[in-house]
This record gives sequence, structure tokens and C-alpha cells, in this order.
Amino acid sequence: MAKKKAKKKSSKKTKAPTEVLVVASKCKEALKGHGCNVGGDALEGLNGWVHWHIAQAARRAEANGRKTVRAHDFLLM
Repeated sequence: MAKKKAKKKSSKKTKAPTEVLVVASKCKEALKGHGCNVGGDALEGLNGWVHWHIAQAARRAEANGRKTVRAHDFLLM
């Protein structure tokens, strides 16, 4: 009889977003246009920041009784 395969446990150690939302080449080009070098982890940090802002905007829209996220939901006060 064949042995059953053990199920892989999904580890959720990191809460970092995995889906990339920023265009790396455009971000690097913009940063280099300002005379900056781009570190290996810079775009990962920027991507996490974008994910955070999206989550905050969605929460603000929901708090205001809307399902539609609007431009002013991204403004920080």
C-alpha cells in the first residue's frame, strides 16, 4: 500500500505582500532621474507601501458606506 503524502503546512511568518504592483523599470528610471541609486530591497519596500495605501483607502471607503474607492481616499491627513 502506498504511503500518504504529508500535507505541507503553509507558513504565514511574513505579512509582506507578494503580488508586485509597481513597475520596477519605471520606478528605477524615476529614482535614477533624481540622481539616486536603487538598492535591491527598495522596490520591495515601495510595493509594500503601495499595498498599505490600497488597504487604507479601501477601509476609508467602507467606513464611509461606499464600495467605490475614490481619489480622496488615498489622501493622508
